[in-house]
Amino acid sequence: MTAKRYGSMSGDLSGSSAGQASGHNRGLVIRAIRMGSPISRAEISRRTGLTKPTIATIVDKLLDEGLVLEARRRHGLRGQPAIELEINPDGCFSIGIDIDRDHMTVLAIDAVGAVRGRVHHEKAHILPDEFVRLTAEALSHFQRGRLIDEARLAGIGLAIPGWIGEIQFPGKPEGYECWADFDVRSALAELTGKPLYIDNESNAATMAEYEYGFGAESNTFFYIYVSACTGGGLILDGRCHQGVMGLGGEISWTMVGEGDGLSDGDPVPLGHVFSLLLLLEFLQQHGYDVTCAADLTNTDDRGRALITQWLKRASIHLAEAVRHVALIVDPDAVILGGRLPLRLADELIQLVHEQLAHHDHHLPTIHRAAVPHAAALGAAAMPLSGVFASPMADPRQQTRVPLSHLERARAA
Repeated sequence: MTAKRYGSMSGDLSGSSAGQASGHNRGLVIRAIRMGSPISRAEISRRTGLTKPTIATIVDKLLDEGLVLEARRRHGLRGQPAIELEINPDGCFSIGIDIDRDHMTVLAIDAVGAVRGRVHHEKAHILPDEFVRLTAEALSHFQRGRLIDEARLAGIGLAIPGWIGEIQFPGKPEGYECWADFDVRSALAELTGKPLYIDNESNAATMAEYEYGFGAESNTFFYIYVSACTGGGLILDGRCHQGVMGLGGEISWTMVGEGDGLSDGDPVPLGHVFSLLLLLEFLQQHGYDVTCAADLTNTDDRGRALITQWLKRASIHLAEAVRHVALIVDPDAVILGGRLPLRLADELIQLVHEQLAHHDHHLPTIHRAAVPHAAALGAAAMPLSGVFASPMADPRQQTRVPLSHLERARAA
């Protein structure tokens, strides 16, 4: 599984022993340990091209910093048994926050991405003041429970939809527009002195899938994020490609419906016909009291039939969007993730495959995402990316604010 990833990253794992390249070389060594753990110093040298003395110097420093552990000796080979290296789970920690129109999740993770603590609120339309209060409570919960070592906290990441207060969506309440004028970065800075990282929630989910899921097999894939509203992200040659304004992968604005026999009139954006909130609204219109994703697995036979009916229609639009992605990006695969219950995600994927089979058997396959709570996990991965010199590291996350229509106009 990892062989493919090593092969496709051979350019990234190539360094120089020159003194001026020490920071670059340190990153190569850390990434080699993360990707190949447990791994010996000799194997790191072979994979990076760095000399053994350079490897020894870097590894010694990482051991002193507590980021790396000498895990065990490998026996069964000639000569002295090789000491294997691993990332120290307690070497550093991170917190990730995912705030969306229908929920809020806060995760505390360790250096290898294992979740040490989770706080979740299945609540719609959380406003800024409540968001700040719930965030403070979650941070306090992690501290009181000693779930992380605060002295080793690398930072806090936030995954938040762009235009969170501006875009219309089913059930949007009055006053929700206040998000557009809320300085979320300043509000979080008052809660903590740690570095803050902010990105779009679809980008965050995509990064999590690359770091901890499908990225073990592929360096180029497209991620469709199904949440209150629909979003997307693109991993291109081992990096999260976001474009000039951070809108790369925003599949919700892809036009669909032309010639499908379903749309009344002109094509419409995918996000206007496919999202979790639209599915809930459809069921509510048919008499079902469903308010969250979990309710979708508790309906009767009629409710399940209605869900299948909606998914069949959605699969036509989604297949059209996938064809657009395939022609423009040509990815290894398309990943479907987010908050749709697993059984329904699998059903939708099967329906999309059936639609795609009518057109071209060479189109990319669709897979269910491997990573749960992806947006929150991706948010938590942001601070760790810098520590571990990951290709996902993006300095803009330390200054970015959620994109608004005004900012987009200025950028244009």
